[in-house]
Amino acid sequence: MPTLETTVNGLKLPNPFVIGSGPPGTNANVIGKAFDEGWGAVIAKTISLDASKVINVAPRYARLRTENSKEIYGWQNIELISDRPFDVWIDEFKRVKDKYPTGCVIASIMEEYNKDRWVEIVEKTQAAGVDAFELNFSCPHGLPERKMGAAMGQNCELMEEVCGWVMTAAKIPVWAKLTPNVTHIEDGCRAALRAGCDGVSAINTILCVMGVDLETLRPEPTVEGFTTPGGYSCTAVRPIALRMVKECADVIRHEFAGRGKSLSAIGGVETGADAAQFILLGGDTVQVCTGVMKYGYDMVKKMKDDLLAFMAKHRFDTVKDFTGFSLQYFTTHFDLVKRQAEAKAAAKAGAKGMVTKDDKWEGKEFVKQTDALARG
Repeated sequence: MPTLETTVNGLKLPNPFVIGSGPPGTNANVIGKAFDEGWGAVIAKTISLDASKVINVAPRYARLRTENSKEIYGWQNIELISDRPFDVWIDEFKRVKDKYPTGCVIASIMEEYNKDRWVEIVEKTQAAGVDAFELNFSCPHGLPERKMGAAMGQNCELMEEVCGWVMTAAKIPVWAKLTPNVTHIEDGCRAALRAGCDGVSAINTILCVMGVDLETLRPEPTVEGFTTPGGYSCTAVRPIALRMVKECADVIRHEFAGRGKSLSAIGGVETGADAAQFILLGGDTVQVCTGVMKYGYDMVKKMKDDLLAFMAKHRFDTVKDFTGFSLQYFTTHFDLVKRQAEAKAAAKAGAKGMVTKDDKWEGKEFVKQTDALARG
């Protein structure tokens, strides 16, 4: 009987489904709702020591829909990190852990390029009882003037230094959330793990402009007639996310093998089948954020059922049994050409009755097979 229970970086989870940092984890009330519905872990909305400079606007979302069914397949946000005071968050972390002592609460934190501030936020937050950290090096918009989010994550040297600061103070597992808004995401993965992080999360949203209203000629989402590029998520980003998760998994397996490094996969997950693909490409856990905003917290129930059905079909007993299973089927284009040529040659030989290996000889066809191998 397959089970979804899994252990990642020492965190015992009832299943690999994790609420991704954002609106679905924006306060103690909704975090509790996620646990009540059966999510494996919750990553709270990103916090910082000083929330006074965080001012969100409305509207802050724009969505792409299919022409006929109007199904949402693309989602842009220009939402910033949490605007709630740090002290309030500390109280709520304590309250959530008191009510859900076995629930895995992960604090997403983001700070300026300042060692003292990073050490302070780590020490104070872990004292509140959270189970792990996710370092936000990937928010694609807002606060770049403070070197926060992607402005830090796009500089591997800078990010590695900050990860080092965090690891001197952290006593719980630490994941670094990587930005996809780079040429080679594996460089960021390598930098974070080299600095001592226990794992990485990938991907955050992709910087985008959703579109322009052809009536008003204003780009969306429009705030007082203006906008700013934002983060793109939802179903449409999944192929890109799968590729980047695969690249991070390769780094972990080839350069950090045996060191217990983990990978939390993110990008357009809405079903158990979506999750299975990310796990097959190396994800130890799978995060969902936009999906929850579309379908609600109870979507996890069907995702769990579907993933268990997939596991039963393929006779996988645990999530770890198929984590990274499909990575073995990637190769180079040069190798694909070679494999196809060999397959065509073997098929051609088979069509002519040529024996290519000794175990292919047959008694009743022995003379024909011998003739096929003769030149005259």
